[in-house]
Amino acid sequence: MITEIGHFSLLLALALAVVQASVPMMGAVRGDHAMMRCAVPAANGQFILILIAFVALTYAYVTSDFSVENVWMNSHSAKPMLYKVSGVWGNHEGSMLLWVLILALFGALVATFGRNLAPSLRARVLAVQGAIGVAFLLFIIVTSNPFIRLNPTPIDGKDLNPLLQDPGLAFHPPFLYLGYVGFSMAFSFAVAALIEGRVDAAWARWVRPWTLAAWIFLTCGIAMGSWWAYYELGWGGWWFWDPVENASFMPWLAGTALLHSALVVEKRDALKAWTVLLAIIAFSLSLIGTFLVRSGVLTSVHAFAVDPERGVFILAILTFFIGGALVLFAWRAPTLRPGGMFSPVSREGALIINNLFLTVACAAVFIGTLYPLFLEAITGEKISVGAPFFDMTFAPIMLPILLAAPFGPFLTWKRADLRGTAERLLVAIAIAVFGTISVYAALDGHGPYLAPIGIGLGLWLVAGAFSEILWRVKAFQVSFGETLRRAANLPRSQWGTTLAHAGVGVLVIGIIGVSAWKTEQILEMEPGDQSVIADFTVTYNGLVPRRGPNYDETVAIFEVVREGKLIGAFESSKRFYDVQRMTTTEAGIISFFFGDLYVAIGDDGPRGLTVRLWFNPLVPFIWFGASIMALGGLLSLTDRRLRVGAPRRALLHSKVQQKATT
Repeated sequence: MITEIGHFSLLLALALAVVQASVPMMGAVRGDHAMMRCAVPAANGQFILILIAFVALTYAYVTSDFSVENVWMNSHSAKPMLYKVSGVWGNHEGSMLLWVLILALFGALVATFGRNLAPSLRARVLAVQGAIGVAFLLFIIVTSNPFIRLNPTPIDGKDLNPLLQDPGLAFHPPFLYLGYVGFSMAFSFAVAALIEGRVDAAWARWVRPWTLAAWIFLTCGIAMGSWWAYYELGWGGWWFWDPVENASFMPWLAGTALLHSALVVEKRDALKAWTVLLAIIAFSLSLIGTFLVRSGVLTSVHAFAVDPERGVFILAILTFFIGGALVLFAWRAPTLRPGGMFSPVSREGALIINNLFLTVACAAVFIGTLYPLFLEAITGEKISVGAPFFDMTFAPIMLPILLAAPFGPFLTWKRADLRGTAERLLVAIAIAVFGTISVYAALDGHGPYLAPIGIGLGLWLVAGAFSEILWRVKAFQVSFGETLRRAANLPRSQWGTTLAHAGVGVLVIGIIGVSAWKTEQILEMEPGDQSVIADFTVTYNGLVPRRGPNYDETVAIFEVVREGKLIGAFESSKRFYDVQRMTTTEAGIISFFFGDLYVAIGDDGPRGLTVRLWFNPLVPFIWFGASIMALGGLLSLTDRRLRVGAPRRALLHSKVQQKATT
């Protein structure tokens, strides 16, 4: 019965989405406030109905209701409860239900907290959001219904893909979808603005927090996925430039550019058309990512579906929304008047450089990801574009923006003094140079010789980010108490920007460290054998069998000694899942501040167990840096200036009257 309630709720949600997509838009055209107000209950009602459907599917998973085909295909009675719940979105149908739930959530939030938006703009924004909901709800109901019943009911299920039975993958998809779908709000605001023909500071103040929220979630989602791949797949790497990894990275790059360009619209009333285009591109790339994962055009551990018919349906959705938005942009963009003039050396100029290199980097990833697919579709020829291409193209494109990033916050709007800005960054320059020289000295003539420059670049970003804070609080120029008072009065967005930029620097240090100085050994070991890697002596102590809730596990025990002191024991294992008849590798990792000792076991060889040992220097800095970036974004999001859009009309009217009487 609960399953039928979920199915019926989904059908009602589709009906409400149709109302939300049509009635408010017609009301905005006619100036009918009653029709425009219809958007609010429609958006809230749609969210409640989809939530009921999602809860119904979750209940079926938790209770192991194998009469539901989706549960039978992706669950098992012996599976731990965490993975029963995460199994809801660990498949194509359930993940799409989560996708539309988040889409409806964002629409409901705008409906609830958007009372200070102009009625016509809010109606159009919610109508566009409703239209997206119509498309994807129709897609779910027609091609991907998660509530199909089986008769007779199977005794047990087929279980979830063992690679997805992991805490990292339990939380990675929801964060990723909150990022993907979060960009739909920027898209809806952009399309609504194009229809109205007006983009102003109030519009930008509404776009920025939604974009920032999506960016935070997407940052967390990408970092979680990278961490999962690092410790679960047993290959010792943190990023593979997999097409589906790239599919999440591209909207992140476009969203980062959008965050910076929306600031120019808000502060200087410039870059309007470009910002609207970026809002369209960011969500378009999210839709392309959805298409790649679910179309069957590529094979990946991340892919959910391989059904071309579903891919055709999603391709039609892409064509309608992306193509329609771009046609609307081409028609209406000339009506968006550019803002005031500014010098190339200015805050605006720095943000344009930021946007230029971010979009070019995004284009490079886009070409490298999709070119093999286009080539195969046209000629039938199969080629592979892997890490060497992306390393050779992406890194040089990003280098100028990383070098210029610390200058941006120091520059003033309209016109700036580049020499004065450089003087304020002298300490940061000194720290970067000193760090580079110190790393060169530590290498003692050994390569790679460009790596110290990369470490210096990371230090430059961190020191440059905090240099602005120190300059604004007049550190070492006024009393300590006055410095603290100034620091406490700085806007939260200022601290958030500093943390986000510093997090990029920490991330760069981690990437350079693991890329330049990673060491690896592949050997066969018998119990009692030892191997020395970096400064560690690793002893293999043998195999131990274990039984998990739904798998058999063979665990290899290792002991680690450094400089004569016992560090401890760690394990690597191979798990054989009973139902799926699939084996997974569980890596053993000991993390230190300066790197990770990493071990993964293979099969038995002629002389013993095959063991792969890595020492990955500074690799924890990658996820530490991503966490700092997300924390910086979250801190900025709490700033009142990012939580409040245009002033309420009643309050604005009262202030005008008060000024007139005085």
